[in-house]
Amino acid sequence: MAHIQVTEGMPGILGLIDFRPHTGNILQSLVHTLLRGESPLSAAERELIAAYVSEKNDCFFCANGHAAAARYLYKEDAPMVDEVLNNEDVSISEKLKTLLAIAGKVQNGGKAVTEQDIAAAKSLGATDIEIHDTVLIAAAFSMYNRYVDGLASYTPTRPEVYAKMGKILGHFGYIRISHDHVPEYLV
Repeated sequence: MAHIQVTEGMPGILGLIDFRPHTGNILQSLVHTLLRGESPLSAAERELIAAYVSEKNDCFFCANGHAAAARYLYKEDAPMVDEVLNNEDVSISEKLKTLLAIAGKVQNGGKAVTEQDIAAAKSLGATDIEIHDTVLIAAAFSMYNRYVDGLASYTPTRPEVYAKMGKILGHFGYIRISHDHVPEYLV
């Protein structure tokens, strides 16, 4: 039960956006820009960063929603998403590993990121824009996670809800769409 009166059954941040569109629409636009806007990081990598930070923040709704979107976008490499979230040694690039380490430090507190962390990422080919985008995604998702959990938003627990959400987010991103416009193969 949410701490405030939101639309019954509207999950996670969606209920909060609906409750307060004045701020919610700005937050929705920001997440669309961060995860689907222009970036040298792929949409799949950005979803993985969002899921990773959300998992570290113990935000069930955000971690599962963004992990599902990352799985959808990674396609045949989808099992890697769960390996990353379970802190297993995965077959992702060393550059992405260093970016995830930076994201994890930002989740802990921005000042935890050191010059050595940035140098390590750059030595593996990370650009200033990739580092910037990683830090901004990690910072924003720490806020989103606290927003969702701080108001005790409704959090579905059924995996099929997140699988469906992942397909829709992976296909459309974070723009508002009516359910009538979702192709049948995504439902």
